Parts: sequence; structure tokens; C-alpha cells
Amino acid sequence: MDFTPIAVCGMLFVALPAIILNYMTQWRKAKGITIEDENLLDDLHETARRLDSRLESIERIIAADNPGWKGEALGRSGGDRFLDDARSTDRITDQAVATEPRLAYRR
Repeated sequence: MDFTPIAVCGMLFVALPAIILNYMTQWRKAKGITIEDENLLDDLHETARRLDSRLESIERIIAADNPGWKGEALGRSGGDRFLDDARSTDRITDQAVATEPRLAYRR
């Protein structure tokens, strides 16, 4: 007796829908962000904020020791350095407070 038609019908009507439903359930579970992922994002945001603060402090220290360091690093001429330094100190103090990057997330 040949069981091939029974095996094919079993695969088509039992095994294939079971596999599809299994993966659909897994996709629904993984659809949203998990608590661990949200905590990781919060930690990464805090680390990025601290690194940004450290970088701003280092830039202020270097600017105090060597006022034309940004112009030298960018390869600009000496005349542009004074304008860049005046603008950069204004921008650092104004933008550091006004434009801190923030992540949008829901709780």
C-alpha cells in the first residue's frame, strides 16, 4: 500500500499551517521593544550624554590653552582663526544648553 498521498496531505494540511502559525506567534512576540532593550537604550543614551559632556570640557580646556586649535585642525588661514574662536565659544555656551540631543521613547 502506497502512503505517499496520505503523507502529502498531512504535510499540506497539518505541518505547513503549524509552521506558519508558529512563526506568526514568534513575530507577534518580537514586535515590540522589550524591557531589557529599553533599559539598554536608556543606558546608551546616558553614556552618550556623558561622553558629549566630556568632549565639550576637553574642547574648552584646549581652547583655553591654544585659542587657534580649531582653525589649525581644519587647515584654515590665520585671519579666520580669530573669527572662528569667537564664534565657537559663543556656540559652545549657547548650543550646549539649548540643543541637547534627546531620544524619543514611550513608557
